[in-house]
Amino acid sequence: MNLSFNLKILVLVFVITLIFSFISCKGKNNPNDPPIIPVIPDIGKAEVWLTRGDQLKLFSRESDLSIRTTLSQEWPVITIDTSIRFQSVDGYGAALTGSSAYLLNRKLGSPERETILKKLFDPETGIGISFLRLTMGASDFSLSDFTYNDLPTGQTDFALQNFSLSQDLQDVVPIMKQIIGISPNIFVMGSPWSPPAWMKTNNSLKGGKLRTDSYDVYADYFVKYIREMKNQGINITHVTPQNEPLYFTAAYPCMEMQANEQLNFIKNHLGPKFEAAADINTKIINYDHNWDNTQYSISILNDPAAANYTAGSAFHAYGGSVSAMSAVHNAHPDKELHFTEISGGAWAVNFEDNLMWYMRNIFIGTANNWSRSALMWNLALDQNYGPRNNGCSNCRGVITINQASGHITLNEEYYSIGHFSKVVRPGAERISLIYAQALTNIDAVAFMNTDGSKALVIANYDSSFKTFSVKQGAKVFSYSIPAKSVVSLKWE
Repeated sequence: MNLSFNLKILVLVFVITLIFSFISCKGKNNPNDPPIIPVIPDIGKAEVWLTRGDQLKLFSRESDLSIRTTLSQEWPVITIDTSIRFQSVDGYGAALTGSSAYLLNRKLGSPERETILKKLFDPETGIGISFLRLTMGASDFSLSDFTYNDLPTGQTDFALQNFSLSQDLQDVVPIMKQIIGISPNIFVMGSPWSPPAWMKTNNSLKGGKLRTDSYDVYADYFVKYIREMKNQGINITHVTPQNEPLYFTAAYPCMEMQANEQLNFIKNHLGPKFEAAADINTKIINYDHNWDNTQYSISILNDPAAANYTAGSAFHAYGGSVSAMSAVHNAHPDKELHFTEISGGAWAVNFEDNLMWYMRNIFIGTANNWSRSALMWNLALDQNYGPRNNGCSNCRGVITINQASGHITLNEEYYSIGHFSKVVRPGAERISLIYAQALTNIDAVAFMNTDGSKALVIANYDSSFKTFSVKQGAKVFSYSIPAKSVVSLKWE
């Protein structure tokens, strides 16, 4: 009886020990291992594109990130709020100058041209450039000086009977048609460097002003340009009255147009002509010059009649600070802002420095200062920074096309554009983000696309990795961005 009772006690102790052992070791490979944390199921994936300043990764499509409802470890958080929205986006890209079009059209074979145009403009297989700027006539990157209505000295053509796109038909129009075949709804801005010489006070494409008796015919010239391009299948969505109106001493086509003169041109000539033309929906964008002058744009927008015809203002980055765009926005929050020109060049050859500068100022910088677009200068130049037309002798294109070999180099400008154009599509809206104070020395901007997808672009200016979590509603994911690098993230 005693033995039987003791045996029962021993069996009970053994069973309890087994149960305790099972509970304490549940999920372990070894009793000395820490408990294994249960796997949290994914509720989605975030796509990742990375460019490192050391060039070990160049717009590299990385492994998708797991999106979950909770995280096993907390990092400094970037909180995205899709309910707080700012400006809409038109797009990102560059200028298809005469020189760029010439190289693409005449210096590449058909297969090579198709490949690079898809790499530039296809939103699926390429970076999806969505906005181009065209020069209305010659610029400092054309094969020669010309406008669409050049006449011998002393002659005039106020009826514009001699208007012709013949120069553009050689390279610009053929390349634009191929681009439109890839990206049918691309935004296109037209900007003149000079009117025809006979419309100007000095009868020259270089310098001078628009004659007072030519304001009306110059407005007709814009109407004619838009219609003739439309006949070629090219929709000019925006125009500026004058490229860099305050720089008029160049050795290439240029013209002085002070703010009061541009106000007069828009208010009494260009605006009414566009309004009277039922077939024209092109937006008029004022200024188109450097950040160091905000009063030019504000003075035009302060005039109610001129503002009625003016969709917004455009800026370049050869002087001043990107914050100037916010100053104009604060003065006229109902008007658009665009960033339309900056060039890289041989004066700045450090890839890492250039990538970081572009993010801080041109792409993340302009977006966070209300810009709807960001455009680089030449889409393509050759190995000698040309062809040039008395302009910048060492400007770099978004891509470089070697005229001898046909070899194409993708420059830092290409990768900078791609980090936005690939994930931020036309019609997207900038949305609110707040990041933890622990995330120092970074910049970030977030967007919501029309299809509901979200995009986040982050630049890490620091010399070490930055690890963070992104929280958007119930969705959370984490990422570590390398030093001096840019990452674009996109998720549903």
